[in-house]
Amino acid sequence: MTTNATPENGQLSGNVLFYSKPEPLSNDTHGKLGLRRIDRPFAFAAGAQAVPLTVTEFGLASLSYPVIFAGDRKQPLAVMGVAGDANMFLLPSGYFEVGIYVPAYIRRYPFVLANDDARQQLVVCIDRGAPMLGDLPDLPFFDPAGQPTEYTKNCIQFCNDYEAEIRRTESFVGLLTELDLFETRKTTYTPSLPDGTTGAPQEIAEYFAVSEERLKALPDDKIRALLDNGALNQIFAHLNSLAGWDKLIAIALARQNTAPPAANLN
Repeated sequence: MTTNATPENGQLSGNVLFYSKPEPLSNDTHGKLGLRRIDRPFAFAAGAQAVPLTVTEFGLASLSYPVIFAGDRKQPLAVMGVAGDANMFLLPSGYFEVGIYVPAYIRRYPFVLANDDARQQLVVCIDRGAPMLGDLPDLPFFDPAGQPTEYTKNCIQFCNDYEAEIRRTESFVGLLTELDLFETRKTTYTPSLPDGTTGAPQEIAEYFAVSEERLKALPDDKIRALLDNGALNQIFAHLNSLAGWDKLIAIALARQNTAPPAANLN
């Protein structure tokens, strides 16, 4: 990994949520830049209805959000809203509500690791479009000698650690897939009508979750292996988190006084 690599004939590829203009971090290009302390520091996540999670975050995230799996890769996600593209837990101040877990995917912004396809390696990038970037920064990226500052080194280490967690998460999802534990689930909402009756159920989201029946049907040695490698705790955190859908729906109804539209999480 490097902080001074520029792809020449290749392209950067990787996760793009929040990142409008990722650029390889370089003293030549970003020597005078850094992070400024701004109002509403997490405002970039205001439209995040769901954010990627790593498996080691399941325990803390499950206390705040439903933790689901989505898409062909069964990407773990923390669901933050059901009403349009709104993040229900971000305050107008640009901070998360007190006590709400902030996923590492959000905390690493504006840094990210991306694939340099030409060189077949990961490079450290920043989102040049991030609102907290600027000249005369409070936290410079580079010192006067052109070397990464301690702040930048810590951010790079955070990104490296996060990349390792991504690999661990992929292994976790692969294990659940191998054991055939995933099932498709739907979360629905049944509205109350003005005449006191109930309307037709409305679908909020369709996603993947661990099947409790399939989990219970596993042989004892498989259950023991899941317990020994810590996967069972993460599975239970995921399953317990699904009760959080009721909280999300209640928040959406309180804010809109209408049924929330369906979420596209697959």
